[in-house]
Amino acid sequence: MKIYQAILFYLWFAFIIAIPPYALNKFGHSDLLIPEFWLIFFFLSGLTVLVVTSILIIRQMYPTMFSEAFMGATVVKILSCLIFVLVFLAKNKMNKYVFLGDFFYVYFLNTAFEVYILLRTLRNKILR
Repeated sequence: MKIYQAILFYLWFAFIIAIPPYALNKFGHSDLLIPEFWLIFFFLSGLTVLVVTSILIIRQMYPTMFSEAFMGATVVKILSCLIFVLVFLAKNKMNKYVFLGDFFYVYFLNTAFEVYILLRTLRNKILR
């Protein structure tokens, strides 16, 4: 998969996963979202774009290092998210269960997108 295709596909994906929180906020169920939800959303979305772009660039430069790059980028993403959560919870007081639901909604969907890109890229590599 080419880098610009992955980024365009991710922008479409991010728009799709942003619809349910926007609808919850618009139709009066804002108690299911923390006030800083969009900060979390854009942080994780930016991190996912960086991870996907970096692993695709490494795939072009070093085709044999693709799997290692994916694992390394995923570890960096997990550590960045843990630091973000620690700082975020230390600075803000909120309902922790709502925060967990909001955070994992965005985190797991972004991780699923990364795995999809991995599988799609590996499938194209096998077919060649």
